[in-house]
Amino acid sequence: MGLIFDSFWRAVAYCLHPRVIALSVLPLILMVALSFALGYFFWEPAVAAVAAWLQNYELVGAFLNWLDQVGAGAFRTVFAPLLVLVVATPAIVFLTLLLVAVTMTPQMVALVAQRRFAALERKRGGSLLASVFWSLGSTLLALVVMVLTMPLWLIPPLVLLLPPLIWGWLTYRVFAFDALADHASKEERTGLIQTHRAPLLVMGVVTGFLGAAPSLIWASGAMFIVAAPLLVPLAIWIYTLVFAFASLWFAHYLLAALERTRAAAAPVRPVSDAAPTMASQLQDVEDVLPKPLPGTTPTLPGPNPPTTP
Repeated sequence: MGLIFDSFWRAVAYCLHPRVIALSVLPLILMVALSFALGYFFWEPAVAAVAAWLQNYELVGAFLNWLDQVGAGAFRTVFAPLLVLVVATPAIVFLTLLLVAVTMTPQMVALVAQRRFAALERKRGGSLLASVFWSLGSTLLALVVMVLTMPLWLIPPLVLLLPPLIWGWLTYRVFAFDALADHASKEERTGLIQTHRAPLLVMGVVTGFLGAAPSLIWASGAMFIVAAPLLVPLAIWIYTLVFAFASLWFAHYLLAALERTRAAAAPVRPVSDAAPTMASQLQDVEDVLPKPLPGTTPTLPGPNPPTTP
């Protein structure tokens, strides 16, 4: 737990680093441009399709009629657009996470290593191509789980729990791999992830709940749907910051864990190797003393013998 909290506060401090702030601009620009492009071409057809789909359900119609009776009929006009935003949220989250993993994580791991772990050996156990395939595979698996669990989102408590848990699992999978790809060997990476699976999953789930913050923006957007062009970039910016923080958090934690693991596994030099023996010291002294001439008897240095008159 001490390593988790130490890495947490270090990640918070690193989020204020100018290099991290500059790196966060690229995924933000890409995601905002993509969101507006998709909204320009598909927003109105999507809203119309959802509105037509809702009309086929008597339960939804009864709910909207009840809203008219209680004086909340204005909600009828924003119900379909809000539902489109809610459905589009997972796609925005996944794309933002992948963009952060590709464009920011390698640079931030390098920043952490440069400032804290400059002496840590780079064994390069994971390539960029392997990281991309790992991230895509984990994302596809998370999307399948997300789609399968969507009917459970209609239950109020579960809608607040399931998406953060799925995003947290995906965050743990992607950023744990990327944090160790450059410095750890394949065996070290596998061993560290298995050994620290529980704390890494906790870190991912915490990140997932932090990423659920834009849900508050959608709640406000239900009454002010016309502000969606401003709310969507704000939500993407929050997602970018959350995933950038998560990348730094995993980098600090796993590089520190890797350093400790290597230090613990380093062989201890025996005393005979660490310090010269008495025999070797005497041999060194004999090598320095002058050698006696052939046919003479070596004498040890001492006081001069007395002379006779």
